[in-house]
Amino acid sequence: MASSMLISILITFLVIILVLYLVQRLPLDARMRQIAQIIVLIIGIISLLKYLAVF
Repeated sequence: MASSMLISILITFLVIILVLYLVQRLPLDARMRQIAQIIVLIIGIISLLKYLAVF
């Protein structure tokens, strides 16, 4: 049980990093890029908190 939760958290963390990298590569205005990064971080933090059974 604990190892599967740890793997899920690790995969989620890696996906967050990958999406942040891809957002950085998009040809967007700096302000829009920052908004997209904030949205990705909020969604990522919420999904990590779900795995830790906070929500």
